[in-house]
Amino acid sequence: MKRLFATATIVTLASATAFAAATAFAAEPSVIGDWLVKDGYANIRIDNCNGKMWGIVAWEKAPGFDKQNPDPAKKGRPLLGTAVLMGLAPDKEPGHWTGDIYNSNDGGMYGATISLADENTLDLKGFSKFIPLGSQTQQWTRVKTPPANAAPLPPLKGAANPQGKQAPAKQGGAPAVSDTCQRVAEEQANSKK
Repeated sequence: MKRLFATATIVTLASATAFAAATAFAAEPSVIGDWLVKDGYANIRIDNCNGKMWGIVAWEKAPGFDKQNPDPAKKGRPLLGTAVLMGLAPDKEPGHWTGDIYNSNDGGMYGATISLADENTLDLKGFSKFIPLGSQTQQWTRVKTPPANAAPLPPLKGAANPQGKQAPAKQGGAPAVSDTCQRVAEEQANSKK
């Protein structure tokens, strides 16, 4: 009887420890989601696309246009739905992602690192790839509810899903590709033409 009780106690403690560890891991905050930029003029939607973080403009306070883009094919395009955080890969430091950021104000591409200060605050460090030690850090705030007046994202050109909404995953199939990842794939395909 004592052995049965001791075994049951060990199994219960092991199960509780495993459950606590799984819960803590599952509840770990992520950079994935919508973020209000420092000055409040736009939300950036970040998602993991094939192991790298990408971010698109998901909302704007006022419609913006890519007036400074050095690529003539992209100059003047609406910013809503365009990628601004590009291919951020896991960094050596856990929880940090490093890649590129596009600044539509000057048409420049810069290095960027993102990480979480806490579950509702994203630290974005932007830096010039050509000027040593020249960097700027901003804090973005997690958006829990989209603005009531949010314009829908423009439709994807080749999409069977016209409103830019994510299609549900087929039962038993692979999960649906997010709207962010679809837009990134479309932009990459267009840039190769």
